[in-house]
Amino acid sequence: MSADRRASWFKGVLDLLVLASLTEGESYGYEIAKRLDAAGFGQIRGGTLYPVLNRLEEADLVAAEFRATEKGPGRRYYTLTPAGHRTLTEQGGLWLAFDTSVREVLGRAGVR
Repeated sequence: MSADRRASWFKGVLDLLVLASLTEGESYGYEIAKRLDAAGFGQIRGGTLYPVLNRLEEADLVAAEFRATEKGPGRRYYTLTPAGHRTLTEQGGLWLAFDTSVREVLGRAGVR
């Protein structure tokens, strides 16, 4: 149960995590996945990450630019748009308030 529950929590916040990872500057999918893995979220498969990036691009929350490379395949670089910054601030604040409420209830129940 815990692995399934954790996966659903992660999917619920992945959009915010991707937006937050782009506040450090432009990045491409593999690099975003590596950042989130290093932050403790585990390995994120392309089949999970790229649909999120596409959805964020369609919503004008990120902009994407394809760049060819001299060696290897080209990459799509993503940057946060002004709408993406606003969404991150608004939705991130809502998530933090939700987290605070959950911690309060769990704390009262003796969960640490």
